[in-house]
Amino acid sequence: MRRSSPVTVVAGLLAINVLAACRSTTRASAPGNVRPAAEGQTSRPAAPAAGVDSGRHRYTEADVRFVQRMIGHHAQALAMTALVPARTSRDDMRLLAERIEVSQRHEIGLMRRWLTDRHEEVPSADEHHEHQQHLDPSADSAHAMGHHEAPMPGMLTPEELRRLAAATGTEFDRRFLELMIRHHEGALTMVAELLATNGAGQETDVFRFASEVDADQRAEIARMRTLLGTLPNEPHDR
Repeated sequence: MRRSSPVTVVAGLLAINVLAACRSTTRASAPGNVRPAAEGQTSRPAAPAAGVDSGRHRYTEADVRFVQRMIGHHAQALAMTALVPARTSRDDMRLLAERIEVSQRHEIGLMRRWLTDRHEEVPSADEHHEHQQHLDPSADSAHAMGHHEAPMPGMLTPEELRRLAAATGTEFDRRFLELMIRHHEGALTMVAELLATNGAGQETDVFRFASEVDADQRAEIARMRTLLGTLPNEPHDR
């Protein structure tokens, strides 16, 4: 079932956060020289980027937790897209997977730099490998997921990942699209929860990144729903 409650209000929250900042207890930022992007900028925002926001708003514990968890969330999407080339015969599926892979790998790099520049804990560099372990029934899933305190919205279980890896052709295409849509909707929920937290999402880089995630995931969800409509109506074992 789709989680509509926090996701449906995210657009309003994004607008509110641009106009005003809540007062809160925040963490001190490390020295840095990141300036907000100029108005009308059309290039992809470089946030979270190297350097630390030196504007009015400082980052919070909720911001750090959001970035750390989103790295793991993106890493699982990479594990899913890595399955596509060998299991589909459709060029449009391969193109979709490539777009998701490039986008989320880029964002993982930005998030890791954001944490490093603020001397915060950075999740394991082997995150992608740990998620790939779920595709092996003999893998120690407790160890592989040990760095997550609780399941994140939209995350697939080890069994769901194994079944996805075992599928091919139209069955794989349909299963991949359905699971990735759910996965993306989980990222929207995480953004909504961040912006609903008092004082969170106010630092320029964090807000810009959360806005970028929201926009990108919504666009990709629309593409995936369109692709789902083009698949043959073949039932599969869910």
